[in-house]
Order: sequence, then C-alpha cells, then structure tokens
Amino acid sequence: MLRISKLSFPGFGIGEFSVNSEAFSVFGISIAWYALIITFGMVAAVVYTIWRAKKIGVVLDDVLDFVIFAIPIGIIGARLYYVLAEIENYHSFADVMNIRNGGLAIYGGIIAGALTVIVVSYVKKINFFAFADCCTPGIILAQAIGRWGNFMNGEAFGAETDIFCRMGVLNVLTGYRMTYVHPTFLYESLWNLLGFVLINIFYKHKKYDGQIFLMVFGWYGLGRMFIEGLRADSLYSNIFGLEFRTSQVLAAVIFIVCLAALIYFAVKKPGKPLYFKESKPEQANKNKK
Repeated sequence: MLRISKLSFPGFGIGEFSVNSEAFSVFGISIAWYALIITFGMVAAVVYTIWRAKKIGVVLDDVLDFVIFAIPIGIIGARLYYVLAEIENYHSFADVMNIRNGGLAIYGGIIAGALTVIVVSYVKKINFFAFADCCTPGIILAQAIGRWGNFMNGEAFGAETDIFCRMGVLNVLTGYRMTYVHPTFLYESLWNLLGFVLINIFYKHKKYDGQIFLMVFGWYGLGRMFIEGLRADSLYSNIFGLEFRTSQVLAAVIFIVCLAALIYFAVKKPGKPLYFKESKPEQANKNKK
C-alpha cells in the first residue's frame, strides 16, 4: 500500500526525514519503489545465476528457461502463502489478485520456485542440486536488496525498543505516532548480504553438489529464526489452540534440517564428482579451462 512515512535513526545521528513509497506514476498508475527494488533484486539474482551456471556448463538459454518459469510461479507462490496465512481478510478472487495492496511471503516464493526448478531440471536433464548451488546465493542477494523495498514502504519493522540502532517510524502503521522500533528489514538485509559474501568465499571449496544450497538456506533460516521473533507484523498460525509465528517456526525447521544434512555429509563425505553439463565436446572443453 502506497504511503508516506517519516523515519529517523537517532542512534546514528540521523534526524527525521520523509520517504514516499511511490517512485513515480505512468498514465496515472503509481509505480512503487517496492516493485522497482524487488525487480532489481530479481535481475541481480538472475545475472549471478548466469555467471555461476556458466562455470558448470549450463548455458544462457538453459538458465533463461528456468527463469521464465520459476519467477512468475514463485511470485504466485509468495502471494498464495500470504493469502492463506490471512485468509479471513480476503473475500473475493479480486482481493487475492490485488497484489498492488501488498502481501508477498518469501517462503511461498521459495517453495513454489524450488518445485518449478525441480521440474525444469528433470525436463532439461540438469542436476537439480548443482543448479541450486548456482542460484541460491543469488536468492539471498535478492532478498537483501528487496528488504529495502520494505524500508521505502515504512514496514516490516519490529517491536518498540530503545536500542542504539532503533528506527523512528511515523505512518499509518503506527497510528501516525512516532514510534521507535527494531529496524528488522535492515537486520535481515545485512544478515543476507553477509551470508552472500561468506558463501561466495567458501564456494571454491565446495565438496559436493547441494552443499551451497544447504549452506544458503541454513544461513537464511538461522537469521530469520531470530529476526522474525522481533517482527511486529508476523503471520501467525493456530494449531490445537497454540499460536505461533509461522515464518519463525518454518525458519527454525529449515535451519535444523540443513544443519543436520551438512553435518551428515561432512561425516559421510559424498564421493560423487561435481556435476558438469557437457552438451558439445568442444564447448565443454572450453568451459573447463
């Protein structure tokens, strides 16, 4: 939802300033900063994947085949996850389709996107885990960038606090009262950026296909597990009378599963050679150099 917010970071000596979630308008249609920033994050992820995939013999055309299916289906998944978590607020198909009012959940996008990549990998006879190692670092880079769309919306912040890095927010979400909160959008952005850097440093030491995939989601799950606990706008689920933060529990599960798998393979040490897609002999030899 488009809004103007007044923000500040008093702990860093940054006084009050205004941000408008609308970047510009075209023929009377408002274009939000959120949409532009998310799109930029997607482009960065695709460029990164193209660069990584080339190193294992997956050519540009193959990567674009993944992209044209995974991105739109991922967006649909992100929307459905959000809608299903707050189904009581949606009363018609038009409400569900009205994505301009906001409401995307990264986990839904990841689940739908991953299933799509599995299917495309099977059809194109490309090792899923090898390709996942190429694209998952780009996903957390995109998420690190995309969180700044939340900043422009003045949303996705945490509970009230007096911590040194607190952010002052005044908009419709705070009842137009200046409130000092955890800038959880910033926490997650920095956590993901750090993970992206560290995983790329480690990348050359990769021992088996899927190792980077496990490291990326393990890292993301660990950070999101703690950061989600600070959020003031978490999606909640109620099972058998117990209410819990859906994304926090899911993050914890992802972290535990990935950590367990990394430990298992550290002990078992898979002996299968790293995947390389050899389409044409001359091209394969060129790429291996």
